[in-house]
Amino acid sequence: MPEKLPEVWRRLVLDLLSRGLGPMEVARRSGVSKSYIYRLHHSLGGVYRPVGVTYSDRYLDRDERYELVRLKDAGHSLREIGRRMGRAASTISRELARNRDPRTDEYQPERAHALAWQRQRRPKASKLSRHPALRAVVQELLGKRYSPDQIAGRLRLLHPGDHPDNEAMRISHESIYQSLYVYPRGELTRELKAGLRRGQVTRRRRGSKSQTRGKIPGAISIHDRPEDVEPRLIPGHHEGDLIKGSLASNSAVGTIVERTTGYLTLLHLPHGYGADRVADAVTEQMTALPDWFTKTLTWDRGSEMSKHASITEQTGIQVYFADPYKPWQRGTNENTNGLIREYLPKGTDLSVHTAADLAAIADELNDRPRKRLGYHTPREMFATLLIDDQRRVATTP
Repeated sequence: MPEKLPEVWRRLVLDLLSRGLGPMEVARRSGVSKSYIYRLHHSLGGVYRPVGVTYSDRYLDRDERYELVRLKDAGHSLREIGRRMGRAASTISRELARNRDPRTDEYQPERAHALAWQRQRRPKASKLSRHPALRAVVQELLGKRYSPDQIAGRLRLLHPGDHPDNEAMRISHESIYQSLYVYPRGELTRELKAGLRRGQVTRRRRGSKSQTRGKIPGAISIHDRPEDVEPRLIPGHHEGDLIKGSLASNSAVGTIVERTTGYLTLLHLPHGYGADRVADAVTEQMTALPDWFTKTLTWDRGSEMSKHASITEQTGIQVYFADPYKPWQRGTNENTNGLIREYLPKGTDLSVHTAADLAAIADELNDRPRKRLGYHTPREMFATLLIDDQRRVATTP
């Protein structure tokens, strides 16, 4: 439980968090230290009750819960607290017992308010705890590093054929998150959290960091790239970059992602990431793909791509370069690199991973459903394109 803070400031912080602002932005607006806000954020599991939501007057509201803790801290008895608040002493006793944090044995008014809101919205056991078959599927997909959103979408995509009228085999991503963070239930929570690919104890936002890159001779800017690349309507346009290991190991792995399907290719660089080695690895991997699937490659401005002219000469793939310090121009690749880091953590020696290891990682990510693909997988989308191309060739005179 975070240290005491004047009530007016605590309320301000929680109101800002409940509006969806991140802890860093809340710290800037409120003037409260970032460390305090992060501790408060974690103590509530990153889930907040929406501002202004009220139910029957028979329930304590948010103001009453803050008044309860104020009177309790002042040393008043439960009977006296009830008298001052106009509530029965038994009501105060039940409130404290029901919403006490089992981890700290403290009563936290904001946490109590969030829990009460959840009970009022859904006064029954969670869907995962009531349906073992659904729970088993969710656990299995978490074990495959699917996110709750990917799990919910994949269940809608797969199970209508197997269970067309079985609503028990459907669940929203929010229900999965609530089971993990708001309504912890012993082994259920421990088992499910063990499968979360980030292993985090709160719901939190992710950000990206810019990277330092050098100058590339003869680089062609992303702004000269064909206009049909941006809409993702035509396959064959890729984004690439390196993810690097520890400084001592001087190791790296190349990542290339196709924009339309999200299909991932990893480059094995066991002998370093000099420009010649990167060019050879890109050429080897991209020539293994169909010609219609390898039109352009957009790379970050790393010196490892200074031999881009050689790649174009040998493969016909035109290489373009994003602007310095603008990783969002290669958003598909940046997001995929975040997923790859779950397997290849920062600060580790990446040279220990064999080509077979990297192929296994790429296979797992290519078999993971994506929301923007209608919860199909990159491999499924690539396979569909292959079939379409074969039909086109077969019908061409």
